[in-house]
Amino acid sequence: MSKNNFPKLHNATWPGIVGKGDHEPIISLDELLEKTANAEVNGVKFDGVDLGLFDPHVKLDPSDDYIKSVVDKIGGQYGLSIGTLVAPIWPPDGGSAMGSQEDRDRFVEVVRKASEFGYKLRKEGIRTNNVIRIDSATSVEEWAKNPTEGTKLIADTFRRACDAAAEYGERLAAEGEICWGGMQSWKSMLDTLEMVDRDNIGFQADMSHTFLYLLGYNAPEDRILKEDFQWEDREELERGLKFLTSKLRPWTIDFHVAQNDGTVFGSGSHDKTGRHCLPTDPNGRLDIAKDAGYWLRDENGNLTKAFNHICWDGCMFPNEVMHKQETWNSILKTMIDVRDLNGWSE
Repeated sequence: MSKNNFPKLHNATWPGIVGKGDHEPIISLDELLEKTANAEVNGVKFDGVDLGLFDPHVKLDPSDDYIKSVVDKIGGQYGLSIGTLVAPIWPPDGGSAMGSQEDRDRFVEVVRKASEFGYKLRKEGIRTNNVIRIDSATSVEEWAKNPTEGTKLIADTFRRACDAAAEYGERLAAEGEICWGGMQSWKSMLDTLEMVDRDNIGFQADMSHTFLYLLGYNAPEDRILKEDFQWEDREELERGLKFLTSKLRPWTIDFHVAQNDGTVFGSGSHDKTGRHCLPTDPNGRLDIAKDAGYWLRDENGNLTKAFNHICWDGCMFPNEVMHKQETWNSILKTMIDVRDLNGWSE
């Protein structure tokens, strides 16, 4: 049994909502918390959850009474801590980061409320970090109409959001996902982050989503792998991962463990993006534990210890898969493998 107890192991709650509601019902927060709390591998359990502040799971209500109800449920009833939060910055509550003034004002106000929510959870002692995930809430197609102006607007909105978050001691992590305008390639993501120019902005790397940066989906000019790349060429894949992580690792403040089969996928209202696969999927292209190391270790192989927990993101799994306890046991085992290879003890 590994002696490593860091990074802590979290499960995500939003896969019960994202991509659901059209052809499959939403999975309740209680079921996801129960499955997470009941998962166990050789005596090791999940430490906590990363929490999407999405109705009907959680209301974006930072009132003291509501915060206490969330703490009582997640911490008291299920014995789990809370890590990263996801702010619901999309319409109708939020708005595009490069939209109208009203859209952008709503975006910033949602981040402000999420930051107050997060601050109060930290005060209650249940929350283990101060990171809130965001994205541009705009499509690549819309951004591409005027990339220069679009990036400027996104950066300005992110800057205002950073200032709002800073009032509560929170940091913002921009999600590297190819469906978001101004964030759809490693280069666009860097351009946006650098333009924001705030100490409390960083990058949220998801092994599935960022994997597609290698292939240049939605941004062929920023493709990293050679054009005739074949999946059997592990050497070229590792070269690509080393290049990608060298660019984005210094910005990374939040990390998702995931598997990807190299294709794009979308369900419900979620635009096409990286397909999250089960860790045991025979079509998975990643050596999960090893490839996580490109994000968790620097170019010399030393642990960065840049974040105190890692999270599994299983968006868009069918409900029949998510209802099975063995799914979450398998995922927990993969998380433990990552920590065994790339973790530390404190």
